[in-house]
Amino acid sequence: MRYLPHTPEEITSMLEAAGMASLEDLYPTVPEDCRREGEPDLPEPLTEWELTDLANTLSATMASSPAYKVFLGAGSYEHYVPAAVPYLLGRSEFVTSYTPYQPEMSQGTLQAIYEYQTLVARLLGMEVANASLYDGASALAEALLMAVRIKKRNKVALSQGIHPLYRRVVHTYLEPTGLEMVELPYLENGRTDHAMLEGIGDLAAVAVQSPNFFGCIEDLQAVAEKVHEHEALFVTSFTEALAYGLLKAPGRQGADIVCGEGQSLGISRSFGGPGLGIFATRKAHMRSIPGRLVGQGVDVDGNRGFVLTLATREQHIRREKATSNICTNQSLCALTAATYLATLGGTGMGELARLNRDKAEYLKGELVKAGFRAPFESPTFNEFVLKGAPGFRETYECLLGQKTVAGLPLEPYYPELADHYLMCVTETKTKEDLDHLVKEMKA
Repeated sequence: MRYLPHTPEEITSMLEAAGMASLEDLYPTVPEDCRREGEPDLPEPLTEWELTDLANTLSATMASSPAYKVFLGAGSYEHYVPAAVPYLLGRSEFVTSYTPYQPEMSQGTLQAIYEYQTLVARLLGMEVANASLYDGASALAEALLMAVRIKKRNKVALSQGIHPLYRRVVHTYLEPTGLEMVELPYLENGRTDHAMLEGIGDLAAVAVQSPNFFGCIEDLQAVAEKVHEHEALFVTSFTEALAYGLLKAPGRQGADIVCGEGQSLGISRSFGGPGLGIFATRKAHMRSIPGRLVGQGVDVDGNRGFVLTLATREQHIRREKATSNICTNQSLCALTAATYLATLGGTGMGELARLNRDKAEYLKGELVKAGFRAPFESPTFNEFVLKGAPGFRETYECLLGQKTVAGLPLEPYYPELADHYLMCVTETKTKEDLDHLVKEMKA
């Protein structure tokens, strides 16, 4: 009974109250052939120390920093996190699962989310941001659904330069609804071929990622003009939020909705999660935003206060007409991002973004000198694609054995890009690390 809260007497009492003779009587709708017979075949229990040893053994099979030098981004990025960020997050006021529905009890939590929304809106050049969604992929899917609601059209277009796993999530969201999805190919320079929009009519939205999956910086202004000629909404997504410490904000280049992943903003990689879905738009579309939104007002005494507002969620007032069924947000991750942004400030964000870009350019240049080819000519941020010689795969595996992950092979995602690798460099890599990688990759 160590892990079960109820005694046999309590279970018997509850069954009698429910008019049942046994626990099995609670599940008459489950077919017999779907029920487990007998006890599950589980291994013997471990002591605390044996379990720790097992966890350490399993973790040793993973290629992770600092034991490995990982030149891999592709949607999850290694960045230094200022010590102030985890310290503040560890305070009991923030580490809570309480839902801030009662503003009189939740002013601290609500203000923290409001500050996050403000910082995100400024970073992306947009007028309003929500309290966050689950991750960048689901945020993109929600953005396209929002565009469909606004435009009342049933077709969307996605660039092939969008993260392939994000596109899979979009298909999972949209296919059951009967919406039509069109993919825009990428050009020889690695950017989206937005000229392909000419042959597509009645679009609700066009989605482009920048920097895209290849690390290439898209010409968002040109894409926005083409999209708006078709009277569609322009959705800009991203996987590397830090890029906008250096690049011009999407909102100032014509984007109508901006969404993406905020993991780079102080959130550890943690073997794949959790993430932070960032979502921002223009004020004109505020009532169509999915998820939560914290607003600022005054109380009966004229004091400033914060409250969940425009909450047209399905569990509130709108039911089947709700803008989404998202009734929560990544509150602690959003607070992490807000703390990180506030700690760095605008100047710090710019300096850090430039450092990422410069280190990536240095490695790209040195590898090109060493005989590798950079197939895409467009400017990049902290990721770029390289083409290796046909035999480079053996070198790649050898480097992996030496605890170096030399980028992501692109062939599984783009079959036409065999022998192409997506490399990433952040501020965590020293010049010595980069020079050592170049030396080993030439060998």
